[in-house]
Amino acid sequence: MASDPFFLFTRCAVAAIAVTAALAQSGSLFERIGERLTVNALKADVSFLASDALEGRGTPSRGLDIAAEYIAAEFRRAGLEPAGDDGYFQTAPFESVTPGAEGAAFTLEVGGRTLKAPAMSVRAHAALDLSHAAAIKVAAPDSAPPPEQVKGKVLLVVSSRRVARIPADSQAALVVMLGGAEPRLREASAATPPMLTVTDPEIRAAVAGMPVGPVEATISAHIPAPTVTPVKLRNVAGVLPGADPVLKDTYVVLTAHYDHLGIRGTGEGDRIYNGANDDASGTASLIEIANAFGGLAARPRRSILFLALFGEELGDLGSRYYARHPIVPLAKTIADLNLEQLGRTDETGEGEKLGQFNLTGFDLTNLAAILRPYGKQAGVNVVDDKARSDAFFERSDNAAFAVAGVPSTTLSVTYVFGDYHQPGDQWPKLNYENMARVDRAIALALYGLADSGEEPRWNAENPKTETYRKAR
Repeated sequence: MASDPFFLFTRCAVAAIAVTAALAQSGSLFERIGERLTVNALKADVSFLASDALEGRGTPSRGLDIAAEYIAAEFRRAGLEPAGDDGYFQTAPFESVTPGAEGAAFTLEVGGRTLKAPAMSVRAHAALDLSHAAAIKVAAPDSAPPPEQVKGKVLLVVSSRRVARIPADSQAALVVMLGGAEPRLREASAATPPMLTVTDPEIRAAVAGMPVGPVEATISAHIPAPTVTPVKLRNVAGVLPGADPVLKDTYVVLTAHYDHLGIRGTGEGDRIYNGANDDASGTASLIEIANAFGGLAARPRRSILFLALFGEELGDLGSRYYARHPIVPLAKTIADLNLEQLGRTDETGEGEKLGQFNLTGFDLTNLAAILRPYGKQAGVNVVDDKARSDAFFERSDNAAFAVAGVPSTTLSVTYVFGDYHQPGDQWPKLNYENMARVDRAIALALYGLADSGEEPRWNAENPKTETYRKAR
């Protein structure tokens, strides 16, 4: 046991938090956090953010902008220092794309057959005409070969992701998605290639039978010119400066996304996707942990960046924007703790999840070992859902930090609940007593992480971390 490198590393990390743990055990820190992080405060935040008045906080929308103003006001109340380019706002110039109405066409020629798509969805920022272009099959847009190898070629992508993530430096002539969904927003300065999503079963079957890599097929396509409209989106950012003259220039980031799905569908019935648990619960937790820390007499040694993110539901737009335009240096960011779905305790098919929270990528870093003692002090278990931990690691905003090399995880009470991405995800259904209990444990752990002289690390013994470790 003692010879295992990750065991030794984890043991050292746990030992490094002993000073803060002793403070917590004395009761003073935990009690002060509990006095300020209350059930009613969380209920007030969630009930407003998830109200019909904010119309589901779609990206972009008036409701999203109102939510951003609310979060900024709460950061101001907590005494955080504004960290954006416009007070508490990090302004992100994006473009909304409306495809051309008529004339889109796609043809796949393979094995002597000519297959034409009867229908498709389009995301492009200019008109495009391709004739018998070479193609490369990839598993996902961000697993494509280097830009110079795909320049001028078509990427055929078999992906189950809800939204494709296209590298900003991709030089492909066209991306063709055979699964997932195409984004309708892009960063204004990003030169991403045009995209088609094709659902024709014959074309999908033909591509499924091809090997990954260059394929014996050619692509012809016509995409009419779209309408492109500028959109201003905003992350909301506030900093609690650290107390140590040296370590204050290093940061722990606490994140949550404040958007949801907006208003969808037509006709009668409830069409507002309020997003109370997903993720007004995480945003409220972000706000109230900031407020709890703002009232502490002693600050942790490192600084903490509180960051509310837009556009997670459209493919982690806000976190990916932040990773490309960091407010504080990523090299000096020791960890990202991302908050998602902290209010519902009714995990689908598994009953109530009380007094505990999960970590995605549980074995990818030593963050679980660092957080577990604080959870224990607060009476909350830090658990590993082995069936979902790794699968959900890339499905929230922590992923953008991980790709940049920052040790990260998403903390949640449930992964799947009955009203997930449905209009029924409304604020009265949350368990605020349990949410406050979990949030106090997270706050205590966050303080300990920011107060420690040690930094979290990727688990070098886990081969899944290689890409993240190389990015650091």
